[in-house]
Amino acid sequence: MSNATLSPLPSSDRPDVAARLRDALLGASFTADGLLELLGAPAYAALARSETVPALRATRGDTPLEALVRLFLLQQPVPHARVADVLPVDACLDSGWLVRVGGDRGDDVAATVDVRPYGGPGGEDWYIVSDLGCAVGGAGGVGGRDEGVVLGVGGASTTLAGITVRTPVAAALDLGTGSGIQALHAARHATRVTATDVNPRALHITALTLALSGVPAADLRRGSLFEPVRADETYDLIVSNPPFVISPGARLTYRDGGMGGDDLCRSLVQQAGERLNAGGFAQFLANWQHVEGEDWQDRIRSWVPQGCDAWIVQREVQDVTQYAELWLRDAGDHRGDAAAYQALYDAWLDEFEARRVRAVGFGWITLRRTDSAAPSVTTEEWPHPVEQPLGDTVRAHFDRLDYLRAHDDAALLAARFRLADEVVQEQVGLPGAEDPEHVVLRQNRGMRRATKVDTVGAGFAGVCDGTMSAGRILDAIAQLLGEDPVLLRDRTPAQIRLLVEQGFLEPAG
Repeated sequence: MSNATLSPLPSSDRPDVAARLRDALLGASFTADGLLELLGAPAYAALARSETVPALRATRGDTPLEALVRLFLLQQPVPHARVADVLPVDACLDSGWLVRVGGDRGDDVAATVDVRPYGGPGGEDWYIVSDLGCAVGGAGGVGGRDEGVVLGVGGASTTLAGITVRTPVAAALDLGTGSGIQALHAARHATRVTATDVNPRALHITALTLALSGVPAADLRRGSLFEPVRADETYDLIVSNPPFVISPGARLTYRDGGMGGDDLCRSLVQQAGERLNAGGFAQFLANWQHVEGEDWQDRIRSWVPQGCDAWIVQREVQDVTQYAELWLRDAGDHRGDAAAYQALYDAWLDEFEARRVRAVGFGWITLRRTDSAAPSVTTEEWPHPVEQPLGDTVRAHFDRLDYLRAHDDAALLAARFRLADEVVQEQVGLPGAEDPEHVVLRQNRGMRRATKVDTVGAGFAGVCDGTMSAGRILDAIAQLLGEDPVLLRDRTPAQIRLLVEQGFLEPAG
């Protein structure tokens, strides 16, 4: 599919029409809640997997909402008469949201873009615009589609939106905006939003997404990575769901970065530091190579720019065969000629072999600009379930880093702590045993971490309610256990630091 055959886009210079269309969609309950009620949970969930049959079956009636679902979500032509009283049809035809179809008579209308309701974190009714058949970020494969196609919201998009720190800021930057989902979220808490993309079609669609969602327009700029950003511009928040796929070549703009290996993600991270204001955050999704003879954590640590704290979480690792198959299927290549598919597969494996890559990691990278003389870089592997949104959890992680840097062991023992909310203690051992083999503290919120503690750690955490200093608690534990209180005070701060760093304990003022 060439650029010439991509559907013409609605005009982005008609905010009046976008506002009228928005009012009409809201009036017909074409919202996330409205769709869930109409379609039911199974059909609604199927849409997120690019499966439309259940929704087609659920919209065989003649209500206005059913007509809108068929028109904008299922890409079905709808009789002009069915939507004439629901939508500003003439204005939508004139501005390009709709086109006439159905032969010479043109009795039907069809949408030129996919319009998908999206519930904002504050209950907002937003709409994500994307190219026809591409509303779900690559889930169904775009095999043979033009590289300029703009996808909608996939799992990666919602993951990044969920982990982003949402404090009020003056300026936010969305690099590689795509359909505009990150810019949409940033508009809730940033005075000024700049969004960039190498694909001009993506910038056009982002403008439509913002307008149809009733959100102020962003400063839209074309270019790769930080190219569109002036040398004197800095930001309080930078977010990016970049084209991070490690592939041979750059066939698909929405996913292939066009640089060798993981160089695009490395460049993005390394260049972000100088673009951040003091205390500002930069948050990315990324892939990175696991290279033979090299520790992946050392590789990612080398990316972190000077003057930044970093928290890097590896969420998943795939061997090179799994990785190649995932992205070949994403592009729909498995549906084509078997020999061509095999040749593509070979090309991916040749690329990995040449770079001595054995696996590929996926995860989150968060930077925070700091004035500390000794920035902290935390790398960890955490493939377990977490509770989204995690923005507050991410911010709290860096707040705890500041606290621990400012408190030596003596200050730590003089401080008071309390057990974080929804932390439970589990005792693990053989049935009937008098004492447990070990004790585990487990979080039921946020990262949902679990950590082993010894008897002292379990006892200490259990009585932390903010009333007594850490030192006094340890003295009481020493008396109960018959231990030397001085020795206990000497060896316990390291365990307290770990419990604070991982969020099990919180400073109590």
